Amino acid sequence: MSSGFHDLQIAEVRREIDDAVSLRFTVPDELRDAFRFTPGQHLTLRTEIEGEDVRRNYSICAAPHEGELRVAIKQINGGLFSTWANRTLSAGQTIEVMPPHGSFTWTFDPDRSAVYAGFAGGSGITPILSLLKTALREEPKSRFVLFYGNRASSSIMFLEEIAAMKNRFLDRLEVYHFLEDEEDDITLFNGRLDTAKTAEIFGPLIDPAGIDAAFICGPGPMMDAVEAGLKTAGVPGERILIERFTVGEMTGAQLAAARELERKAEGLKVKLTLDGRRRTVTFDAEKGSILENARAAGMPAPFACKAGVCATCRAKVVSGEVTMKQNYGLAPEEVAAGYVLTCQAVPLTDDVELNFDA
Repeated sequence: MSSGFHDLQIAEVRREIDDAVSLRFTVPDELRDAFRFTPGQHLTLRTEIEGEDVRRNYSICAAPHEGELRVAIKQINGGLFSTWANRTLSAGQTIEVMPPHGSFTWTFDPDRSAVYAGFAGGSGITPILSLLKTALREEPKSRFVLFYGNRASSSIMFLEEIAAMKNRFLDRLEVYHFLEDEEDDITLFNGRLDTAKTAEIFGPLIDPAGIDAAFICGPGPMMDAVEAGLKTAGVPGERILIERFTVGEMTGAQLAAARELERKAEGLKVKLTLDGRRRTVTFDAEKGSILENARAAGMPAPFACKAGVCATCRAKVVSGEVTMKQNYGLAPEEVAAGYVLTCQAVPLTDDVELNFDA
């Protein structure tokens, strides 16, 4: 993954629902390799709003075989970037975009016969839509069951597209909509996707024992509830993939533990490689993380959420010991391979070396 941004022209701005648009980018030939993606990955977008450097991550809602690079942006109350994007962006404008990244993805095998379950809430449909499309195309013997929660039918993103796929793949795609503010004749589909609702749908709608992989993306409480429901039903944790947009604030105990880690790391030397250049920084506890220390030293280290979610700031540990205060963005196999989120990383030894380019 390149640590830099590229100026991409917006080829199309499409209104998906009243408060959400999708952006399709034009990718020049010389950047096609850099912007190849796997289903479920996301892009980091950057712009300047009233003098502030604003960066946000948005999942790619297209599948690789569709030949387009598209993200959807739902306007959030008080959301600086999402409001700006929904109100001002138009075809022909350019915006800074980082190449695709993220571990909320899956490798599909044409010879596999699997059952996939997708649990989406609101705009959480975007990465799951990419996975769903790819599964239906790449694994002709597999099935996909989508459980999609929204407040009302008017807020369902990609409703017509999903309906068209359901009609095309009648024997391989099942779609169930759950609405909080509208009542269906079937009470099962009324209300939000929570732990109780998850328990209700097992058996009548899907056999949890037969789920080969479950993909979850949406509001935090919904994801936590669905994950708990899946595990209670016996679905192994390694079969559950979760993509988080945000996380809650640390508890008092977690904050105290983080401050203690930072205090102990004060003065430790950290060697950093970024864009082929190497530099050594001295850890300043007040900066809080290796990422902030790198940027304070003038290094253009990549970042977006700074909350341990998006993995934009990922780097590989070459030597020494590093710990993370939080990790929601790296898969266990990435951690095992030596990767850390530098926005959450604190050195434990004086011989730490990290490589952003790895």
